[in-house]
Amino acid sequence: MGRMRRLFGTDGIRGTANIAPMTVDIALKLGQAAGLHFTRGAHRHRVLLGKDTRLSGYMIESALVAGFLSAGMDVTLVGPLPTPAIAMLTRSLRADLGVMISASHNPFGDNGIKLFGPDGFKLSDQNEIDIETLMDMDLTDRLAKPRQIGRASRLNDAAGRYVESAKASFPRKLRLDGMKIVLDCANGSAYRVAPTALWELGAEVIRIGCEPDGVNINEKCGSTHPEALCQAVVQHGAHLGIALDGDADRVLIADETGNLIDGDQILALIAHSWARDGRLVGQSVVATVMSNMGLERFLNTLDVGLERTAVGDRYVVERMRELGCNVGGEQSGHMVLTDFATTGDGLIAALQILAVLVEDGRPASEVCRLFTPFPQKLQNVRFSGVSPLEAESVQARQREVEQMLAGRGRLLLRKSGTEPLVRVMAEAEDAALVDEAVRQMCEALQAVNVPA
Repeated sequence: MGRMRRLFGTDGIRGTANIAPMTVDIALKLGQAAGLHFTRGAHRHRVLLGKDTRLSGYMIESALVAGFLSAGMDVTLVGPLPTPAIAMLTRSLRADLGVMISASHNPFGDNGIKLFGPDGFKLSDQNEIDIETLMDMDLTDRLAKPRQIGRASRLNDAAGRYVESAKASFPRKLRLDGMKIVLDCANGSAYRVAPTALWELGAEVIRIGCEPDGVNINEKCGSTHPEALCQAVVQHGAHLGIALDGDADRVLIADETGNLIDGDQILALIAHSWARDGRLVGQSVVATVMSNMGLERFLNTLDVGLERTAVGDRYVVERMRELGCNVGGEQSGHMVLTDFATTGDGLIAALQILAVLVEDGRPASEVCRLFTPFPQKLQNVRFSGVSPLEAESVQARQREVEQMLAGRGRLLLRKSGTEPLVRVMAEAEDAALVDEAVRQMCEALQAVNVPA
């Protein structure tokens, strides 16, 4: 049986800053191991290193830089930039590796490290396993000799390069003149580049969540806390509100009435627009098991299929690459549009929505709601010891509930990857049926394991 990943999760390494695995010594070892793993050939190797606005980013950045330099890699520092900017610049600059220091939508006390290969895509499971294997070894004899130690430098025009790349995804024939947009950058990595891109395209931009201080990232702002955005849209009479998360790889939208538009509706809008223009590749959209059945039904009216994956944007991207699709995403707001980016890009997704609004001329409340979602309910059941999903009684009840929902809805059970929780999700056209399905499954789970 092959080795399992110990440090890497579904989106890099993540944890509380200064507590394993988010410590200086682990970051140093990661820099050395990843540097050695991606040293291939005789050329001077380079890693591109960015971060979000967390206070702990300075600490993790310094440790990673030391690790990469000691492995003989040159380091190009770009400072606070969105995750998709790091992916784009890694490929654009022909770097051997890209690194983003961020815990995405998590509170400021957490941090994380995401790695991108030279193609701009997140690393495969095997690459992560290989790096972890190197981290467990004594690398003393493999590190750079004094003359081969790397150099660190700063790329001063990195932000401008990303802004121009994002603007290039917006149709050349269109402008945002006359559009009033509230933009919430979650006090995160897009606080400079996102307002700049929208303003340069002609919009009037009302900024919130654009004053990072190291500890206010994602704090009562951004896509995980969109209440302030929704209120600001109504208060300012804006046409649209855009909420990004801490590393700007996900986006949610508020229409002119202050009502929120989730990732499923955004997927539907982009798929509809691209299918109409002949730009949708693969005749399918890739989403996760969490996406609403209403989205699937709507796409079917366009003769477009919906491919589902496990939760996590990396799984969405992997399936997109397998199928050759160019539109995918998650209900949470990760939108992957591979015509323009190799990972989720909240700004580029927002620009696609704005393009539709400009061309259509109707308000966002009419344009951005293309289907009525099925009633959907999610409930967590905490357990102690072994996961109750393996219990015969739970599996028997699951079969009964699935039979009850057959042809009318669906049931999803999944164990959390970070907590001792089982997540129970049901959806159907009948809300009462959804409530009953969730109630029965939660009862069965609770009967097996008494919470700790």
